[in-house]
Amino acid sequence: MATPEFDLNDIKRRMTGAVSSLSKDLGSLRTGRASPGLLDPIQVDAYGSMMPMSQVATVSVPEPRLLSISVWDRSMVTAVEKAIRESDLGLNPQTEGQTIRLRIPEMNEQRRKEMVKVAHKYAEEARVAVRHVRRDGLDHLKKLLKDSAISEDDEKRQAGDVQKATDAHIAEIDGVLASKEKEIMQV
Repeated sequence: MATPEFDLNDIKRRMTGAVSSLSKDLGSLRTGRASPGLLDPIQVDAYGSMMPMSQVATVSVPEPRLLSISVWDRSMVTAVEKAIRESDLGLNPQTEGQTIRLRIPEMNEQRRKEMVKVAHKYAEEARVAVRHVRRDGLDHLKKLLKDSAISEDDEKRQAGDVQKATDAHIAEIDGVLASKEKEIMQV
């Protein structure tokens, strides 16, 4: 019998959040292929405050190695261009009216290996986040057992469910990392 104090779905939701965060972080890694997510970390100085690129322009991918940025307000084109230049992405914007084009250069082998290391770092952070959620869940179960809110059998069964959820999310993280690594290393 599950207790209302322990919510396995909340544990799973928090673990899924770590996987989603990893996917977002990996989406911003440059792979030699154009992706709108590449510009997500860039903040533009717009109207006196820093705003994400998505709030001042539309980013599209007309070709596999080209990003097209349509800036909504003509007065913001220079600010968007400056933000791209100052980012550490190493991209050179070319402006044509309210449209900025970004050619994504081919990556060399050393740069690809650096990107794989960064991807591994992101994946490890996600694994740690999932393990923290597992620890929180197991601590909660131990407290419920100590308070006699659940039986030892229930505690063991639910701890097993938490471990199964942890294993599934770690496997999902490994799968996301493997596909990103493959994408990065493709020539």
